[in-house]
Amino acid sequence: MNTPMVHATPRAQSAILATNKVIRNTYMLLSMTLLFSAVMAGVSMVLKLPHPGIMLTLGGYFGLLFLTSKFRNHQLGLVFVFALTGFMGYTLGPIITAYLAMPNGGGIVMMAMGATSVTFLGLSAFVLLTRKNFSFMGGFLMVGILVAFLAALGAVFFEMPGLSLAVSSMFVLLMAGLILYQTSNIIHGGETNYIMATVTLYVAIFNLFTSLLHLLGFMSFDD
Repeated sequence: MNTPMVHATPRAQSAILATNKVIRNTYMLLSMTLLFSAVMAGVSMVLKLPHPGIMLTLGGYFGLLFLTSKFRNHQLGLVFVFALTGFMGYTLGPIITAYLAMPNGGGIVMMAMGATSVTFLGLSAFVLLTRKNFSFMGGFLMVGILVAFLAALGAVFFEMPGLSLAVSSMFVLLMAGLILYQTSNIIHGGETNYIMATVTLYVAIFNLFTSLLHLLGFMSFDD
């Protein structure tokens, strides 16, 4: 007995093509922004530029994030994506310089970079291959990131190293969850704008790297 073949409807085929396009554009743009961010971090390190400080960093980040979101459906959105990631790369330069000045600083930076890469690639591949839906994590991640962000501000302004370490640990878990959630969102059609998908994944990678850097630096110093 022959099994009848099931053909995808034109609407389903169109949805699949649209999703594949978002995936392709997202990872292409993400690769370019990560490279640009690394270049800006390198320039910042070579020129020995000072860190802009917490207030200017937050102002620049949220301002450029707002502009990116506002123009996400226009070509100008790409300009603001690179402005945002370039700015974050600049703020990263002085941080890396500080860690490189520590004993075994080069090893700490490379270990954080390697762990970030393995985590991102592993989680992304897991979602892309299994096509599991992690949309249920959205509300939890939103609340968790807000709490961690407020705790991070408290740790900075009240100079509480213990809280700062706890926040870094929270961010490692939250950013891993954000990678799962956003990748799932892309392949299941929840996120159809590749500019915003790129920004979300970039922010997850940036925060994952800096949090691991903080934790590894503390453990190395403690030893």
